[in-house]
Parts: sequence; structure tokens; C-alpha cells
Amino acid sequence: MSVVNPSIVRRPLPGVLPDLANNLHPLLTRLYASRGVSNVSELERGAAGLLPFSSLKGIDAAVQLLCQALTLQQQLVIVGDFDADGATSTAVLVTGLKALGFKRVEYLVPNRFEYGYGLTPEMAELAVAQGAELIVTVDNGISAIEGVALAKKAGVKVLVTDHHLAGAELPAADAIVNPNQPGCTFASKALAGVGVAFYLLLALRAKLRQQGYFTPEQKEPNLAELLDLVALGTVADVVPLDANNRILVYQGLMRIRSGKCRPGIQALIDVANRSAAKLTASDFGFALAPRLNAAGRLDDMSLGISCLLAGDLGLARQYAAELDSLNVERRAIEQSMQTEAQAFLSQLSFDGAELPECLCLYRHDWHQGVIGILAGRIKEQFHRPTIVFAQGDEGELKGSARSINGLHIRDLLEEISSHYPGLIKKFGGHAMAAGLTISAERLDTFKLALNLTAKKRLTPEQLTAVIYTDGELPADCFDIGFSQLLQNAGPWGQAFPEPVFDGEFTLISQKMLADKHLKMMLQTPTGTLVDAIWFNANNKAWPNVNVQKVQLAYQLDINEYRDKQSLQLIVRHMQAL
Repeated sequence: MSVVNPSIVRRPLPGVLPDLANNLHPLLTRLYASRGVSNVSELERGAAGLLPFSSLKGIDAAVQLLCQALTLQQQLVIVGDFDADGATSTAVLVTGLKALGFKRVEYLVPNRFEYGYGLTPEMAELAVAQGAELIVTVDNGISAIEGVALAKKAGVKVLVTDHHLAGAELPAADAIVNPNQPGCTFASKALAGVGVAFYLLLALRAKLRQQGYFTPEQKEPNLAELLDLVALGTVADVVPLDANNRILVYQGLMRIRSGKCRPGIQALIDVANRSAAKLTASDFGFALAPRLNAAGRLDDMSLGISCLLAGDLGLARQYAAELDSLNVERRAIEQSMQTEAQAFLSQLSFDGAELPECLCLYRHDWHQGVIGILAGRIKEQFHRPTIVFAQGDEGELKGSARSINGLHIRDLLEEISSHYPGLIKKFGGHAMAAGLTISAERLDTFKLALNLTAKKRLTPEQLTAVIYTDGELPADCFDIGFSQLLQNAGPWGQAFPEPVFDGEFTLISQKMLADKHLKMMLQTPTGTLVDAIWFNANNKAWPNVNVQKVQLAYQLDINEYRDKQSLQLIVRHMQAL
């Protein structure tokens, strides 16, 4: 249930619709145009349309490091991260490097409760103790000043691959590949960590090919076999699906749908009760990634990586079953934390300006691995940037932040850190999500600084919840065929959102399922009857037998029941007329 009553706003269209393709459905042309597509090349989904790796700053130095390591068969230690992007990045690099002939490849992934994020000094010490001659970071490292310094002092070379925003100082690594580092001209800044790892392998393979390295004994690997991992990690990390990322995700989806995915991903699909042949990009985000992330949130992401690296389906299913159990436990913990958070928030007044610009919550017994999910839930409910803290090391609080459109949360934290020196011990992240550490005794001071700083950046319009729609759906599009066309027109995702339509309907019937999902039969203005469901509806307001007309914001869906397909509307917002 949302406390904020959102406004329904139709997406603006360019003055002249682009000439994208002669055989494209006219509504699809409009949908693409409203998402910024101006040229037919931006709809390219073939691998040939990928941006070249040559424009990635540092790629030549990185390839040189790896070629040297391959010649000497040095000990490589890959240092990953404890989320789905980090897990898939690690699996991509371990699998790809071994396929290219590296024989000594190990990986380390930090346990968030012991070592924190990335190549910390403690993780660098572990890698050195493991005999590392070259450390390769994936999905982290751009802020690992101390960790890289420690490794270098021990005589170990370091290759950083990351996609996070760089701070004022870069680590003294032997090579850095990151599209968001200063001076990098790579056209897509939206690559996830797994995308950067994949590009590194493409560049290395090209160099080895040029050197005549591949033989009948050392065959040239088909790196496209890694695209199922790349697609999963890209969607899971909620990076913008720009044209380049859409190709990566589409190619990965096509491999999975054609039965060519690795056992670990197949096992995750099975345990999530999804069909590989009908998998969508949203399934990555809502079904597979949460199970993978559960390992990093509650236990150790090595379990998730082991699942992704499993060589046979039987072993992969064992790992996937463990991940599924952890996800069930995670949901129970999250539900308990949500109940406690709601009890606290219910004490606040929600009349206009009395709701603060940012919400900041803390309880001493909240689970550090679940605070990010809780922050996201609260942000969605109240349409406010939200930071949730849990107990960290002695005297410290670990925080997870989620933001709304228009407020770059990492930049906000950087401004706070600059204006209030020492208030934030460390921080990092993206525009929409970040992590931070503060002293427990300074929580109240941080809350004050947070809202004072946010108040300068946020406008009333940004603090107003909005559901953007693509207007009314034409009468002839209320059918399974057009719904399938929309599904195939993706992949849809972050910054390339799945189409949402709005319109008025007559409410024919309504009933609540499981006390939280409103099932309805609706009639369009032209008389067509269509099923609809509103997940997690407000059970205090609905069903309402007094309501006959409603305005909806909705998405098209195909409901499958007992081998029969029917059109169904997924309601995103509904109000009585």
C-alpha cells in the first residue's frame, strides 16, 4: 500500500516521430521515441552492434598484464563483490580466463559482515596470503586506495575492473578499466561490473588471436557462452538499459530461451518456477537475482558463485536449493523489519511539508544484509530518499541508501562529507543507491545534515510521486498478440521502462485474493472484457462495491493457467471515478 497518492503523467513525445522501420507497429514507434530512441541503429540487438572495447581507457594496459600472467602462468586471484553483479562478474572472469588457457585462477569474495565491501586491506592480505601474483577486482576497486597500496607493497600487481563512480583519488593499480573513470571515452557509462569483465575478455581474446595464440590444442573460446551471466548481472544491478546493455541482455536471454544456458542459471530458473523458454528480463530482477543475492545478504556469496560455476545440473540444483532457502529466510527477516519500520513511521505526520525530505531509520537489531531492501521498500512507499542503518563494527553504523529520480544519492553523501568533515567515515555508490558508514553516536547529527543538504537539492515537484504512462492503449491492441509483441520488443528495464498505459474502465467484478491481491474483471470503453490483477492492493479500501468506474495505470500481461493463455492487465495504480 502506498502512502503517497501518485499523479498519472503521460510521457512526452518528440515533435516528430523518428523513422525507425517501415514494418514496425506504429505504437511501438511511439513507445521507442518516448524512451529517447531516435535512430534505427539504437534498436540493434545483434552482437555485432556492441560498442568496440578499444575506447575503454586502460584496456591495453589491462590486456598486457593478463598476457604476461598467461605466459608465466601466474597465480591470479579475482576479488569480487557480494551482490549479484559481483557474483556474475566473478563467474564470467573465472570461466573466461580458464577457457583462454589460464591454469591458476582463484577467487575471493568478501563476507560483508567481516570484511566489508571490495578490495579492503584485509581482503588484499588474504589474496597475498593465497599466493596472488596478480589481483583482478571485479565490480569493485575504484575506491580501494588502501587495499591496492597494500597489495603493491607486497609485490603483487593489481588490475582494477569496476563501473562505480570514481572519487577524487584513484588507486595506484597497474591498470584500471572502468567506463566511469576520468578520461574514459567509452560511449556507454552504464556497463555493469559484469559487462566490464566481459569486455576485458573480448579484448584479451582479440590480442591473443592477433598473436596467433590459438591452436587445435588451445581452441579459441566462444565468449558468447558467457552472455547468460552478463545478462543476469546487468539486470540485477539495475543499471540503465541503454542500447549497448540492451544488446548484452537480449543476447543472454536468447541463449537461455534456446536452451543454451549454464547449469547454475538453469537451476535458479527451476527453483524460481520460471520457464527458460519464456524467460524475460524482469525475471532476472525479480526471480533469479533475489535468490543469488540472498547468499551475500545472509551468508557468503561464495555459495552463489559456486552455483553459477557448477559444471552439472545436479550439483547446481543443490546450490540453488540452498540459495532458495536463504531467500525464504531473507523474506521473513525483511517482513519483520518492515513491520517495525511501519510502526515507527506511523508515528510521523504525513501532512504535506511535515514529511522530511529524506527518511533515515535505525534499529540496533536490524539485519545488515537486508537494510538495502528495506530502504528501497520505504522509498517506494513514501517517495522519499531513504537511508536505513544497522549495527556495524563496534561504535559504527552501516547504512544503505536508496534515492528518487532527481537526487544523486552518492553526490549528496559527498556533499555532506565535504561540508561536515568526519561525519561520514566512508561511502560509495551510484545515483540511485549507495552505502555508508558513520559513528553510532553521530546518527542524530547525520540526520540533520542529511535533510539540510537534501532540502537544497530537492524541489516540490521531485518530491511528488509520478507514474509515467504511454497514454491510452488503442482498442485493437487489447489482445494476446500485441502483448506478445511488447514482450519481444524489449528487453525493458531501468531507464528503458516497460510500457505502462492508462485509461478508464468499468469495474464488472472484484474480489481479494490472499487478503492482498485484487482480482478484477474490467470492461473497456468499446465493450471488451479483460481480466486484471492489482498485486498488494490496499485491502482497507478495496474491494468497494460502490465503485463502478475506475482510472487505471496498467501493463499488459499474458496469464497462463492450465495450458491456456489469456490477456491480463497488471494494475500499477487505480483510483475510483
